[in-house]
Amino acid sequence: MARKTITGLSQRKGLWHIDKKINGERLYESTGTGDRAEAERYLIHRLEQIRQQKVYGLRQVRTFCDAATRYLLEHKDQPSIHLTALCLQQLDPYIGAMPLTHIDDQALEQFIKDRKAGHVEPDGKVKKGVSNRTINIALERAIRVLSMCARKWRDDERRPWLDSVPMIAKLEEKRSSRKPYPMSWDEQSILFGELPDHLHKMALFKVNTGCREQEVCKLRWDWEIAVPELGTSVFLIPADFGGRHARSGVKNGDERLVVLNSVAKSIVEQQREINRE
Repeated sequence: MARKTITGLSQRKGLWHIDKKINGERLYESTGTGDRAEAERYLIHRLEQIRQQKVYGLRQVRTFCDAATRYLLEHKDQPSIHLTALCLQQLDPYIGAMPLTHIDDQALEQFIKDRKAGHVEPDGKVKKGVSNRTINIALERAIRVLSMCARKWRDDERRPWLDSVPMIAKLEEKRSSRKPYPMSWDEQSILFGELPDHLHKMALFKVNTGCREQEVCKLRWDWEIAVPELGTSVFLIPADFGGRHARSGVKNGDERLVVLNSVAKSIVEQQREINRE
């Protein structure tokens, strides 16, 4: 008698994928194997998991990848979502397939070690090790996702995805980071002397107004407001001017008033003359 095969499996790029409806709900995921028999065993295992969840009320085992995907979808309109996506992408090879309950300091040890030491990309490009602050930014994103699992997201039985947020330790930053300091006039002259003319003007305008990078790059004439009583003008940057990304703008979300000192005003006048030509 011919062996009856299990339906709901299809092969793509050498791997078997599940695409099956169970009690009106769709199960769609990769089995992680190219062997048909192993893929069938995995599907049977997943079907039994779902049955136990329905019959006995057992909690569904969710991975960090499941949580990270939901977080990115729910927060896709955040101005900094591209940075969050990058951090979660860096974490995925290390904890993406782990159940949420297994994520702790030990699970993140290898991620921290590799990020400190650096690595070689598949194209052969060498990535240098990063600072503790850069690693902490990724850890903070992981903690934020886990917090949503414990405090907001619920399953069909109104149970949280995670009972509590693990205490993930972050790296020390104060002693390992380089201290900022104000440049001397000589240092500024040396640095600005290395810049081409257009960047020299932009940098000079920036240090004399305190504007952020994209506020300088995207400054518009129609934001200028004349102040005839003082014989000068100011710029009023809209809160949603765009910035580096379409959804970003002024950092604090308010309009930004740019007051010009004599140096900044001279740069604006130079650009005005160029604009008239």
